[in-house]
Amino acid sequence: MNTIYLITGGAGNVGSSLALNLSEDKNNLVVIVDNLSTGSIHKIPKRKNVKFIKSNINNYNDIAPIFARFNFDYVFHYAALVGVKRTLKYPMLVLEDIEGIKNVLSLSKNTGVKRVFYSSSSEVYGEPFEIPQNENTTPLNSRLPYAIVKNVGEAFFKTYYQEYGLEYTIFRFFNTYGPNQSEDFVLPKFLRLALKNEPITIFGDGLQTRSFCYVDDNVQTSVNAMKDESCIGTVINIGSDVEQTILSLAKEIIKITNSKSEIIHLPALEEGDMARRCPDITKMKSILGRDLLPLEEGIKILMRNYKIKVNA
Repeated sequence: MNTIYLITGGAGNVGSSLALNLSEDKNNLVVIVDNLSTGSIHKIPKRKNVKFIKSNINNYNDIAPIFARFNFDYVFHYAALVGVKRTLKYPMLVLEDIEGIKNVLSLSKNTGVKRVFYSSSSEVYGEPFEIPQNENTTPLNSRLPYAIVKNVGEAFFKTYYQEYGLEYTIFRFFNTYGPNQSEDFVLPKFLRLALKNEPITIFGDGLQTRSFCYVDDNVQTSVNAMKDESCIGTVINIGSDVEQTILSLAKEIIKITNSKSEIIHLPALEEGDMARRCPDITKMKSILGRDLLPLEEGIKILMRNYKIKVNA
């Protein structure tokens, strides 16, 4: 094997798609570590050069032998507790992810890893001071445990680079959807309900905004960044810069699917549902080198995938 990769959280939406991309080259060995708390073994590519190890990255004694066994060239640290409701319900589990960050960095430093990649989040921005949200000018002001941990993680990666020369790239992921995204996230949830002509529920008035990036655009940007030395020691927003309301998303999905679903408004969430979210993706566009997939096309891809599953 020419290059050995570690993807923590590789049984999730983005991690499994990254593994699929990297495993296209038969000279690569892709090792996935996941405790399957939110990921699924069914999402992991079934290829000879993809190896899955069930392990808890937050437990040093679990992960240290894996670093000892494989001579990793690159590490993508994507493991984390995700989902607004889930992270608000289990804040202590969110805080435990700090241990995973420390474990990955310490072991990478001591085993000669060339560069580490960290999946931060748009949540670090909190309520927006500016739109679009820029990596260098927008303040990081969220007070939610999930966002705080992501912010702490960014500080750890930067510090290891400064103190030990361990190269890093930080990805601030905005909403990324795809065939492997869990059904409790907004776009797949709405789409599945629409395909079944069931009511689509929205928290509040639905005027909160988000942007939606197809997973292949996310992954290709990450892979390109790995090959680009100008991305060393940088933070990159990864997402779509097309901002829309949650209400307009529901209406668009109903239109595309020709669904009879009705939209029902529920009380707004007490916290965690930011009013606006849209990134400045100037860096991403330069790294990706092509246009992003339009949302309508991405929805149609998922629609074909889901219809197969719904009809099965």
